[in-house]
Amino acid sequence: MCKKIMFVFGTRPEAIKMCPLVRELQQDADFHTVVCVTGQHRSMLRQVLDTFHITPQYDLDIMKQNQTLFDITADILLNIRTVLEQEKPDVLLVHGDTSTTFSAALAAFYLQIPVGHVEAGLRTYDLSAPFPEEFNRQAVSIVAKYNFAPTLQAKENLLQEGKKAESIFVTGNTAIDALSTTVREDYTHEQLSWVTEPMKDGSDRKFILLTAHRRENLGAPLHRCFQAIRRIMEENRDVRVLYPIHLNPKVREAAKEEFSGCDQIRLIEPLDVLDFHNFMARAYLILTDSGGIQEEAPSLGKPVLVLRDTTERPEGVAAGTLKLVGSDPEVIYQSCNALLHDKAAYDAMAKASNPYGDGTACRQIAQILKTL
Repeated sequence: MCKKIMFVFGTRPEAIKMCPLVRELQQDADFHTVVCVTGQHRSMLRQVLDTFHITPQYDLDIMKQNQTLFDITADILLNIRTVLEQEKPDVLLVHGDTSTTFSAALAAFYLQIPVGHVEAGLRTYDLSAPFPEEFNRQAVSIVAKYNFAPTLQAKENLLQEGKKAESIFVTGNTAIDALSTTVREDYTHEQLSWVTEPMKDGSDRKFILLTAHRRENLGAPLHRCFQAIRRIMEENRDVRVLYPIHLNPKVREAAKEEFSGCDQIRLIEPLDVLDFHNFMARAYLILTDSGGIQEEAPSLGKPVLVLRDTTERPEGVAAGTLKLVGSDPEVIYQSCNALLHDKAAYDAMAKASNPYGDGTACRQIAQILKTL
């Protein structure tokens, strides 16, 4: 009998990791798929859907200007009820740690619809970092019937919290699957032409890709990060930075204040997933406070300096693909300079084994869903 699987997601990072799974199930006659987006992100979400050729059956369209966590949570919870009651899916799949994920899982729990949690088991065990994502992850784990953990460490976290072993499946991360669709050898972009333009003496430049936007970094921490990056630029004229800047006005104000007048740093509008993945593939190294990039970049052989004090992805730190540098300007400066000038240090990170899977997570999840 054909199983009805409903996907609910609402942000760009969720979509990047869920769309490959949607496509995998859509191509399998054993499944009937229903996609519901919440609109927690709007334009950035649409870019990903278009890239993967996914057309949602439902769009809750909750996004509004200056929305708060209260708005997001309440609006999704109230609006998704009708969709769930109408569709009555066999399994509701949510991803990761967003407010969409938490609200949809809670609604499914109220209606006694089994919840499958993709990318389950990641933990910092610090509810303030990342905020509110760490709470969201832990709360979804309470109600999830099926847990698709990306790593053995994530499985161990769930076991220690009392989840039954038979409810946990280690699959790798669907983010790695997405890269096989988006990264292309013949890719070109005008911004990449600028960032890789040879020096006047003909020597190569190094390209750093920067992303920074997390709530816990807003304010003084973000300014400290940016100050360190500007110092690096002033001392390394052969380095250029591209910063696809987040839409948050506070992030934009900080970047404008700290980077103004620096001709080696270029702020650009947010990239769609195809562009961003190809920018990552051509970067020398990556500075980020994002979660998903910590999984994607190592698959492309790119060292990652994480602008956070904690990470729910400790496997990358243990494997050597990631290094936590927080928002301490001196630590960021020293760590970045080491990668720019010490080939052994660079190779140690770039060639470390990626702990997040081999790009078959979607296929594995599909096979597991068939047996449930």
